[in-house]
Amino acid sequence: MMNGTAFHLNVTQIESVCRFELRGEGRTIAVNVNYPQSLMQKYERWREAYLNYYRQLRGRKVSSGGGSTPPIDSDNQLVNAEVDLLHEFHRWLLSPDLERIRSEIAKAKAASKHLEAGKHCCEVFLCCTPIELARLPWETWEIGTDLGDSGKIRIVRTPANVSSEPVRSLRRKVRILAILGDDTGLNFAADEEAVRSLRRVAEVKFIGWEADKEKTEVNCGTLKTRIAQAIANEDGWDVLFFAGHSNETVLGGEFGIAPGVSLSIHEIEEALKIAKKRGLQFAIFNSCSGINIAESLINLGLSQVAVMREPIHNKVAQEFLLQFINSLAEYKDVHEALLDTSQYLKQQEKRLLYPSAYLVPSLFRHPDAELFRIKPFGLGSIVKQLLPSPKEAGWLIALLLLSLVPQVQSLLLEPRILLQAAYRKFTFQEPSKVEPPLVLVQIDNKSLTKDNIEQRYPIDYSYLASIIQKLSQSNAKLIGIDYLLDKDKEQQESAKESLIRHIKDARNKGTLFVFAYKEYENPKKGRVNNKLARLNGTWHGNIDFFEWYIELSTSSTQHNNYPFSYTLALAYSHQIQNLNSPDLLKDLNLKSLSDLSHLALLIPKNAQDNLTGFLSKLHLHPISNFAQWFHPIIDFSIPPDRAYTTISACELLGSCKQENTKIPDLNKKVVIIAPGGYEEAGVEGKGDDNFTTPLAVSFWRGWNQEKFTGGKAHAYMVHHFLTRRLVVPVPDFIMILLAALLGKYIAMRLLDNPSQRKLLVKTLRIALVVYVIVSLQLYISAALLLPWFLPSVTMWNYVRLPFRRNSHG
Repeated sequence: MMNGTAFHLNVTQIESVCRFELRGEGRTIAVNVNYPQSLMQKYERWREAYLNYYRQLRGRKVSSGGGSTPPIDSDNQLVNAEVDLLHEFHRWLLSPDLERIRSEIAKAKAASKHLEAGKHCCEVFLCCTPIELARLPWETWEIGTDLGDSGKIRIVRTPANVSSEPVRSLRRKVRILAILGDDTGLNFAADEEAVRSLRRVAEVKFIGWEADKEKTEVNCGTLKTRIAQAIANEDGWDVLFFAGHSNETVLGGEFGIAPGVSLSIHEIEEALKIAKKRGLQFAIFNSCSGINIAESLINLGLSQVAVMREPIHNKVAQEFLLQFINSLAEYKDVHEALLDTSQYLKQQEKRLLYPSAYLVPSLFRHPDAELFRIKPFGLGSIVKQLLPSPKEAGWLIALLLLSLVPQVQSLLLEPRILLQAAYRKFTFQEPSKVEPPLVLVQIDNKSLTKDNIEQRYPIDYSYLASIIQKLSQSNAKLIGIDYLLDKDKEQQESAKESLIRHIKDARNKGTLFVFAYKEYENPKKGRVNNKLARLNGTWHGNIDFFEWYIELSTSSTQHNNYPFSYTLALAYSHQIQNLNSPDLLKDLNLKSLSDLSHLALLIPKNAQDNLTGFLSKLHLHPISNFAQWFHPIIDFSIPPDRAYTTISACELLGSCKQENTKIPDLNKKVVIIAPGGYEEAGVEGKGDDNFTTPLAVSFWRGWNQEKFTGGKAHAYMVHHFLTRRLVVPVPDFIMILLAALLGKYIAMRLLDNPSQRKLLVKTLRIALVVYVIVSLQLYISAALLLPWFLPSVTMWNYVRLPFRRNSHG
């Protein structure tokens, strides 16, 4: 796609004066220049020499000489006439009166030199009135060379009055209709072979007169109808090709379709209009004197038409077509192909064989149309088009690598969940206010102070014993202890005995216990002491977790190595289902988590929706262990008071109970005893159980709240297991790749439709806003987290790069 600055230059001859009017860059410059009569005289002399040299023409203005040899001096006559014509023409265009126009165009060209080569140009849409003025070789005008600018400025022709809108390209394999006309004195074999060579990139169909099959005296009307019907084919065409004799007429030109039979543009106007609606964009008339034909087709709305302004020799026409088609097959646009062909004919070898031939081809174009080119089609070509450029690949690799950095994932996750919490609140989608199934008993600074607990690291076992005793008295049936009970040597013997005694008493009343443990290289470290570990009805759960991700068991996890929160959820499901199915489980002696994990096989499918069955199927995929991909996250968009109820240990024990303190009903509840944010709390060291409060939690609780503890994180996890809410994040890596594909497609559309860039960019912005809203809702409705920041950056980067390359266009 070639984008750049466009000027419109109208040149109108009124008697002996030509008016040049240049429009572009928000300005209009108009000057009057005397038209030298000598210029038209030199043109007529050149044309006469041209026609004398080329006898076998694709037109009827000069009768065929049957291949007769040109006069001996005709070559020199034509070369000299060409030199005289171009000298006089360029001398006129270099007149001081036109300096402002030349300077304005040259400045625009100079301003674009720093842009990427081949991606920007300066185009001049030229309209000449009358037609005699249009016959001059305007394409040879090297604007700006007198001002020191050697850059090429492309000149394309356009009619004076354009009444129809241009054709929008259709995304399909290019379809070409080739009309082979009257071949009297001509040979179309080379033309047909050249057009057939496009079949690897386009669909090609031939139609026309065949001398050995039809009698044109009888069937000329039928032939015209066949051609008109073929042009208006319901499948549509992208390119219309004609080879044969053609000529200029008052009604817009005509072309010979059989000996003695011509078809005018006026006769097939309706068929052409239908073809335009079905995608016809480009026409090439490899025949003679096509100015009227080109202007008529552009007025009908075709995007571009390539024609010969003068009669053309059969061999020149074949050379032109072969080179033109080769350029099209290289996916160049039609203007590039025409320039390549003219340059090819201008080479010394071809110029000696076919003098002045390079002056004859012209491209007419609708001012608002994009240049036609054959585009690769099929899966392979689509994949090739979607591959990133070097700059795009650099950005893409950087973003992909960035998405794999855990710190970056966490950094992006925090504000995203904050936004999710705000969206949940302002759209009134907070969970209903029901009493949570989990109670968090916090040993906080207030409790330690009120109850005069001096031993805080490790926590005093006797204090835990008093809390367990109170919970048992309050009918708690499931207690999780978020403390490592492995430091027996640092405890008084009476404290250890008290803890064991109260745990046994609670077990005798039917209370289940889940103790925290931590994996260390030393198997004795981080484990519950042997006396507690050997008690029936007690299980262990690993309290390690990756910050703000839910811990799940892996497919290779041993039955005695489940995560802490997961074990609590399993124990809770056993407790509830056991209470509802006493006959089923009354004789089951659960001695280990191995027994507990098989409850799903014993419990009926309709028993409490078989929560145990749900939990037993939860496993972390190995890829989640590798890069946290599809690893469920803790959903802090849920307010803390909807996930769990908190109570200070001293409030539970009554030592700091206030009037408004309400002890929740602990029956059928999960109870977790955990540190409540005091400075000494920790496993590896003092204070490592205290985390920075997640932004979403601060949104719900206020921005000056206490530290967020590991116990609260476990409480959230247990809530998610019990409510079966596991929010799964789609990896940024995958979404970045999808965004890159979509961004590349959009960038291609922007390059293909520069006139619609503002609309496309506006639509893209709206689509991104819609995507964000949809992703926010999917998070709540489907528990699916779709990332949008890095994918949006990726997409906008793809869109930005073409704009950056063409920002001065």
